[in-house]
Amino acid sequence: MSAKFHFFNGDDEYLVERAARDFYEAISKDAAGDFSKEIVDATASKLDDAEKALELFESATQTFSLFGDKKYVWFSKMNWLSTDSPIARTEGGKLLLERLQKTLERNNPENVEIVISAFPANRTRGETKWLEKNGANTLINTAKDPSVIDKMISGECRRLGINVDAHTCQELQRKVGANTRMILSELEKLTCYLGKNGGAISSEMIATLVPTFGEGDFFEPVELFFQRNLKEALNALHRFFFNEPNAGRPLLASLQNKNRLILQLRAIMDAIPRQNKSALNKNDIENASTKYKHYFKGNMEKNTLNVFSQHPFYIGKIAHSACHFTLKELMDIQFALVDCFATMLDRPNQEEAIFREMFVRCLGSGNPGHN
Repeated sequence: MSAKFHFFNGDDEYLVERAARDFYEAISKDAAGDFSKEIVDATASKLDDAEKALELFESATQTFSLFGDKKYVWFSKMNWLSTDSPIARTEGGKLLLERLQKTLERNNPENVEIVISAFPANRTRGETKWLEKNGANTLINTAKDPSVIDKMISGECRRLGINVDAHTCQELQRKVGANTRMILSELEKLTCYLGKNGGAISSEMIATLVPTFGEGDFFEPVELFFQRNLKEALNALHRFFFNEPNAGRPLLASLQNKNRLILQLRAIMDAIPRQNKSALNKNDIENASTKYKHYFKGNMEKNTLNVFSQHPFYIGKIAHSACHFTLKELMDIQFALVDCFATMLDRPNQEEAIFREMFVRCLGSGNPGHN
């Protein structure tokens, strides 16, 4: 006998709802008409709304279709399990959750297939634990498993008939701040750009066609600089200073922070044996941490002075940038960034020109150097 209900929750609302919708559509594809399917919106901001939603859900699960066929019910977008939910904190809200449990316990999956999707869901609550334990649970946790978004992108690319490699996939995520809705929207736009014959998404396409979203204001020029792509980096600089003519100092700080991490990583990559010379895997990072972590003093709060304080997934991503430079070149870039700051003090209101000179100096001849 199958589970009495299917429970979807996680840390990304869009992915949770998307997974629940795909599952619901798959199990109900052979339903005997629309009368055998019901979707109840469980979103509520006050107790009365939650009670009305639950009443509709109870009615849907207890009312059979016109011809007595199997019924499929989706209790969608339930938000009462949140830590901040005023409903869940009230006695009335707790009683509603008890009613929901009793309805689910009574359900016969041979007659009614139930899907529940909840976000946000406090997984320390007893009600959430009960739902996870007693139902067929699907947990979508992008924080603990960043590959969830990678898999979503790969699946969407297959559907759209386009290709994207792992490195470009990460560039897209960083450009839009890992916003899942934005990622899918941008993939559709890039598909239109590629045309009916499809093809592969390139780093240049992401740099020029995908807008920066969220906190990634300095993403484009910084990322292209550390890809060692001088032409596109200079174009990105022009776009950046067109929108932010006096943002040289924060851009410099962003370049400095990333170079500081890449420099440490380049030293580590040169010091440890690796099978793949263009990447770091989990074992490489663990081996390097065991061997060199003790050289880093202080706590392990995330900061750019300690590469081991970064998430291993991020370390693996910036390893691609480290492969574009030697250790000496990264040291020279460090000096060039210091010189850039001094020049900004001497030549105020010429920030774009100063950065262009620094980019050409660091990337143009293949040897950054410093004065």
